[in-house]
Amino acid sequence: MLIFQDHFRQAGRWHRRQFLRAGGLALGGLTLGDLFATRAAAASAKKPPLKDRSVIFLFMHGGPSQFETFDPKMDASSSIRSVTGEIKTTIPGVTFGSTFTQLAKLAHKFSIVRSFVTGDGNHDIKPVLGADTLRANMGSLYSSIAGASRVNTAMPTNVALFPRSVDQKAQAAVTEFGNFEGTGELSRAFAPFVPGAGANLQEDMRMNLPEGRFENRRALLGALDNWRRWADASGAVEGFSVFQQQAFSALHRGVSDAFDLSREDPRLVERYDTAPLLPRDRISKQWKNIDHYATNALTLGRQLLLARRLCERGAGFVTVTTSFIWDMHADENNAPMKVGMEYVGTPFDHAVSAFIEDVEARGLSEKILLVCCGEMGRTPAINKNGGRDHWGNLAPLLIYGGGLKMGRVIGQSSRDGGEPASDAVTMKDLLATIMHTLLDIGEVRLMPGIPQRVVEAMTRGEPIRGLT
Repeated sequence: MLIFQDHFRQAGRWHRRQFLRAGGLALGGLTLGDLFATRAAAASAKKPPLKDRSVIFLFMHGGPSQFETFDPKMDASSSIRSVTGEIKTTIPGVTFGSTFTQLAKLAHKFSIVRSFVTGDGNHDIKPVLGADTLRANMGSLYSSIAGASRVNTAMPTNVALFPRSVDQKAQAAVTEFGNFEGTGELSRAFAPFVPGAGANLQEDMRMNLPEGRFENRRALLGALDNWRRWADASGAVEGFSVFQQQAFSALHRGVSDAFDLSREDPRLVERYDTAPLLPRDRISKQWKNIDHYATNALTLGRQLLLARRLCERGAGFVTVTTSFIWDMHADENNAPMKVGMEYVGTPFDHAVSAFIEDVEARGLSEKILLVCCGEMGRTPAINKNGGRDHWGNLAPLLIYGGGLKMGRVIGQSSRDGGEPASDAVTMKDLLATIMHTLLDIGEVRLMPGIPQRVVEAMTRGEPIRGLT
């Protein structure tokens, strides 16, 4: 629903500074009024070199283990190999950790990288930045080429989905280890649109679905009519009424519908739903992060469903993160590997497999690229409590769709699963793979006005060999 928070009016009148702040309601950092005011100019300008594709970056915050996900190493000693065992996949000779029962059946539909290196064992969001020297979110880097919003639909090109994008009461995502909305040296105009997270547009409006959506849209438009009348009387924003009507008409018709999960087939919503997988009878409060595990189970499936809807409707880059959940040290904060994979790995297996089946059924596998990874992997040695600690020398990476080659195992790891045994795939290579999927990089180089540092950030690495 769209809920307009009417907290700018004081003593029965609008304050000009507050109005201007609220009047800058933005999708992806570009005000809707500005968007529609520049339509004519945009239509006459040379179109950016965009491919008809989009990316969903599922960030596995906390650092997933390579052993219990896609590289079980069952021939290694008991102190190294997957504590959850292994399961055969549809790729001959390839096994996953046994938590991934559904993904194992779809392994021929996606590719995994077993030689992916993030470079250090620090908690942060470095894969979201892609080792970009501009320190910008990958989606912001894309938006700097594509524009902050689609000219004809007002859809933001860069979106970040936290748990509160689908559940207002959800535990907040952990952001202390990095700014998912950061644009680095790029303009704030290219910041991601973050529905329901209390940032940017959400200081004035919040989106949570699906209840009461029609009534709240009407309330929003009514409140904006009051603003328009105030603007007309005061002359504060010349011509605002015309562009406001155009902008919010588009919002009502298109953008708000894209965020409305109630428009999906209930059977599909049920297929995505990860909430029933939360082992409520076995929830233990002994770990401080247990609420984050619960949030992941309650929201991950719906977040991926929402991401698919947004990509279908023109969003170019969608970052999805649940919370700080893959950190399985087996200490006072975090569960041990075996229990942690039950809490975290099972919903991941369910949600990602539902997404792949859905995208395949819609014939969108060429148009949507899904990337799943975290900021690091886990140690080859299991610690004395049954957990694994931080490890930056190897990490799991799943890639699906986007017109790339699927059913591949890219690279190999050492016998103990701690180092690449073949050429390492780095974050700059992942960034290059993503940007080559979204953009014609040769044409980007020729675009007037594009800073050289932006081009360099996109081309420091090489697209991952074996996928292209």
